[in-house]
Amino acid sequence: MKNGSLEQWFHPEILSAEPPTTLDLSHRLNIIIDVASELHYLHQECEQLVIHCDLKPSNVLLDEDMVAHVSDFGIARLVSVIDGTSHKYSSTIGIKGTVGYAPPEYGMGSEVSTCGDMHSFGILMLEMLTGKRPTDEAFEDGQNLHNFVGNLFHDNLIKILGPNLISRDAEVAIED
Repeated sequence: MKNGSLEQWFHPEILSAEPPTTLDLSHRLNIIIDVASELHYLHQECEQLVIHCDLKPSNVLLDEDMVAHVSDFGIARLVSVIDGTSHKYSSTIGIKGTVGYAPPEYGMGSEVSTCGDMHSFGILMLEMLTGKRPTDEAFEDGQNLHNFVGNLFHDNLIKILGPNLISRDAEVAIED
């Protein structure tokens, strides 16, 4: 895709872009809506349910109009219901996503589910708003991206938002 992946936009050191590329809040919200719409289609509107299993920034591509497209269905699961029983079909065995984005229950042997995709989508949204990876070195001693946002949400919203997301005028208005 012409505008690469979200990974390249969130972490421009990968792209080595001159000048560094950034996405403003409006673009990020539109991308969130695009990805949510695609997940809704995969989970609710496909003839056969599709569970992506590996939603992360490198698997969200941006076209020339900055419209987001979910990609890389290499470990996706197809689910069909026959006589009220779910049957899952996958292209790989045992692989259930990427560390930091996959839900914790996958690491304990739970079956993949649409809830797992929604967990990954939530982590993706938090990364889009904070600019922090879920595996950021700052998260240690049980801290993680989810807890980071939860601890600051009510009193320090401005500290959650990543750089370049709000203008100086908006920052002053929020502090007042």
